[in-house]
Amino acid sequence: MTQYLLSVVTPAEGTQPPSDELAAIMARVEAVQDRVRAAGAWVFAGGLAAPSSATVLRPQDDDVLVVDGPFAEGKEYLGGFSIVDVADLDEALRWGREYVAAIGLPIEVRPFAG
Repeated sequence: MTQYLLSVVTPAEGTQPPSDELAAIMARVEAVQDRVRAAGAWVFAGGLAAPSSATVLRPQDDDVLVVDGPFAEGKEYLGGFSIVDVADLDEALRWGREYVAAIGLPIEVRPFAG
């Protein structure tokens, strides 16, 4: 079995859907999570707060600089993720497709190293 990170690629901050639409999306996501759990593939999942809530630690000489905000400005950011433990890439992609259908956003599927 191999663990895969299924990352939700979210458009720029401030583009969140209206609350009723978001509630429907989250209900669909929970249904996918239930199927992942029932299949025995679920490891962990979570949504992330907006990039503006981030704190970045950067090396600076022999010290560490603490910076508020995201590491880099971008048009997309990591909005959430799921970790699945599956037999192969095909199975990970199958779960990724289910998340795409539930959320309507791109999902990056990437195996953990080692």
